[in-house]
Amino acid sequence: MSEAQWQSAPPSRWGFLENGYFSLTAIMFNNVGSWSTMSQLPIGMAENRDIGVTWFWQIEHNGSWHWEISETGNRTSYLYLGGPDELFSAAWKNLQPGQSYDSVPAAVGCVKGGFNEAAAAMTAYRRKACLMPHQDNAKCSVIFNDYMNCLNANPTTEKELPVIDAAAAAGCEYYVIDAGWYAELKETWWETVGLWQPSKTRFGTNGLTGLLDYIRGKGMIPGLWLEIEVAGIKSPLKDKPDSWFFMRHGKRVIANGRFLLDFRNPEVRAHADEVVNRLVRDYRVGYIKMDYNVDTLLGTETDADSFGQGLLGHQRAYLAWTDAVHQRFPELVIENCSSGGGRMDYGMLSHHQLQSSSDQPDYRKYPSIVAGGLAAVLPEQFAVWSYPKAEDDADAASFNMVNAMLARIHQSGGIANLKPESRQQVHAGIRIYKEQIRQHIPHMTPFYPLGLPPSMADTKSPVVVGLRDSERAFVAVWRLAGAETVSLPNTFGGRVSLLYPTDLGIKLESTSQTVEIKFPRPHMAAILEITK
Repeated sequence: MSEAQWQSAPPSRWGFLENGYFSLTAIMFNNVGSWSTMSQLPIGMAENRDIGVTWFWQIEHNGSWHWEISETGNRTSYLYLGGPDELFSAAWKNLQPGQSYDSVPAAVGCVKGGFNEAAAAMTAYRRKACLMPHQDNAKCSVIFNDYMNCLNANPTTEKELPVIDAAAAAGCEYYVIDAGWYAELKETWWETVGLWQPSKTRFGTNGLTGLLDYIRGKGMIPGLWLEIEVAGIKSPLKDKPDSWFFMRHGKRVIANGRFLLDFRNPEVRAHADEVVNRLVRDYRVGYIKMDYNVDTLLGTETDADSFGQGLLGHQRAYLAWTDAVHQRFPELVIENCSSGGGRMDYGMLSHHQLQSSSDQPDYRKYPSIVAGGLAAVLPEQFAVWSYPKAEDDADAASFNMVNAMLARIHQSGGIANLKPESRQQVHAGIRIYKEQIRQHIPHMTPFYPLGLPPSMADTKSPVVVGLRDSERAFVAVWRLAGAETVSLPNTFGGRVSLLYPTDLGIKLESTSQTVEIKFPRPHMAAILEITK
């Protein structure tokens, strides 16, 4: 719930101190387990202000990783980038004669300039080398998901129908039923995952397929939530042999009420294939939200020299399985989610269309996640919630929309029961996004007119982030609890217009050098367009 919080500090603050001789310490960040970005993203930058260049890097792996900066014995600085190893992630491997070992991919680059220039170069690299070609990333479809501030993993036909109607009226193009569609009404959805058969008690006489047909009848493509890598401890899958599951010290690993499936096992992959084939071919689902709400930690001992090597084998097998799904169903959209941004890495995002940005439920805390995330994930892959509640006013509804309008709109919330003025803001935001913004997103790069975005802990400073190409820029500006006027430089020195919202009293003044936005009330936000 606090993803992508960029931090900046001199090397000495993070452990690499110039002591006049040689260093035995390092700037050091690492991750252990399958939640590859639980604490930090596997990316970074190092700016040399004396000569005006910035190095940047990312480790493209969906599990354990390690990077560090220090110096060699002859006092030459080095950057080390790596995947799972013995020291930090119990990933020792014994190579026999004639065998080889592939390390995980990593990318390194260097630009003249600072954070803005490095973020732009990383964005260009990701589009060229990491993005799987898919029509959805070019179109930037609007997605409704019924979870956040909406049905909260408790779907029924009675609850879904008015929400589906409201989502269609707002202009959404996908409608995703999140967790709980497989659980009976008296069951908990968390511990019953595994078979992925529709509930018999939630969806009336026409069943889940009847509800999916209703979604299609409203002009939207239906989607469902899956957590395919786990089996709940109350699922019938618990009776499968131990070879299906992660094992440590001769026992099955249990993570928060779930067993962990091992995708190196062909029977596990066959089970996962049956589930996806049924959803796509029989239920005609066009979108899967693929979640992962637990962490493997060290890994598994089965058929491996070490826990970490077992985990690495599983992760590579899972990505190969995902690629095979795309080969069978090239139009299927798969969202990468792990309790929000728990696997926000380009090991996963090279094989998925979208990345869940966060499960942060407070829309006022979201801007720092959005701003930081646009330097970590391509905007056409970055799914951001807009979830106004039924009681929210127009200011809150428009703030929610601005959160999502420079990325991928994941609409949710009390959309079926919004006040008229709030509903108008949602409809206007989606319309402007579809008509004026989204066609440009796959060609734009992020920039930061006021420098690094402030952290979520800063509730006063404004948050500003933009996307730009050679002809125009879109800039999102959020006033939090601070001053009513936000000032920023005029990108291109061009014409500035208030794109959204235009009816809440926000005032705009600009010159060829500066732009000032005056918000009449705290916690308001706006989208500007700047053209040459």
